[in-house]
Amino acid sequence: MSEQSTIHYERTSPQVAKITFANPPVNLIVGESVLRLTEIVEERANDPDIQVVVFDSATPGFFYNHFDLAAADFPAPEGEDAVPVWTDLVLKLSKAPYITIAAIRGRTRGGGYELALALDLRYASREKAIFGQPEVGSGLLPGGGGTERLPRTIGRDRALEAILTSDDYDADTAERWGWITRALPDSELDAFVDTIAARLASFDRTSLAAAKAQVNRASLPPDADLVAAYGEFARSLTLPGFLTRAAGTQAIVERAGIDFEYRLGEYIAIANRQR
Repeated sequence: MSEQSTIHYERTSPQVAKITFANPPVNLIVGESVLRLTEIVEERANDPDIQVVVFDSATPGFFYNHFDLAAADFPAPEGEDAVPVWTDLVLKLSKAPYITIAAIRGRTRGGGYELALALDLRYASREKAIFGQPEVGSGLLPGGGGTERLPRTIGRDRALEAILTSDDYDADTAERWGWITRALPDSELDAFVDTIAARLASFDRTSLAAAKAQVNRASLPPDADLVAAYGEFARSLTLPGFLTRAAGTQAIVERAGIDFEYRLGEYIAIANRQR
């Protein structure tokens, strides 16, 4: 792995690994993040020992954030039936023959939360985790699986509220809605996740993978729906609704600096009022 990678992979035991995202100051997802994550996931697919992979962040205030559209430079799909790189990644994570756990501390929005939705278990800091799908308020459409997974996770009406308002939601609301597996006091989050990971690592690997596959059969959206959603996201990047908002949003970003990412839900509302 390059020293400049935004993704750090660590094997903490024969059965457990950790994937840590570090792209300060606000953990935006860039093309390198997606390609490196894909590489790691593909390598683990044939690993006979791995049973649990934990995802966390090394950047204070942020878990996995939304895409940096200026640096989303991963290859475009080739051919009519090709699966986009991002869609392929989240599908592989959902179906991986090991258990994936998110330890969410900080903000996770857009593509970052769509990645978290592709994981099996999501534990969040009650004081520090923030969730959001900001695309619609920016004139875009979600493209990483949020519109397919979120209604199945929290129900149609709550998914519509979260997606249509593009607002930020705290961990208490996320837990109450079923958006996450559970919220925990920040001081207890890491120890709890480590305990869950160790417990699962002590179980039979085949049984874990088979049980996950059975639950997947009952709960996952069709692969084709995620492919279609990514295509609609890509098309929304060219539509007037996004293009007319982009310049105004950039002006607010230049004035607000990093605070824009800390209070993204608020700034999306401000940007739309000023149009």
